[in-house]
Amino acid sequence: MMLLLTSVQQAQLLKNGEMQSAVRGTANEFDFEPVVKLFNPYGLGTWLLSELDPDHPDIAFGLADLGFPELGSVSMSELREWRHPVFRQGIERDLFWSARKTLSAYADEARKAGHIAA
Repeated sequence: MMLLLTSVQQAQLLKNGEMQSAVRGTANEFDFEPVVKLFNPYGLGTWLLSELDPDHPDIAFGLADLGFPELGSVSMSELREWRHPVFRQGIERDLFWSARKTLSAYADEARKAGHIAA
């Protein structure tokens, strides 16, 4: 089973979450680049994650596409536990992906295209 996050990615997601929690709800909110791309190798499901909630580190924030793109939160434990009903494979981390723009830029593009193109 693949680790969804490396220790470096987890640390960066937590750091981003801590920074965001200090300014959430203000004009100073951050627009981070996503730290990691996760995907379902057998169908729908792509996630570009930018933060982990420092008070609830199982909750990540980012752009998700489960048939339509939307910004929101996702449970990391649910992603880790999900298995394809036939192949029994889980969600994977894209080992070769790196962000080239901010989360809001990916979200704008995804809304126009109808899916995440990353």
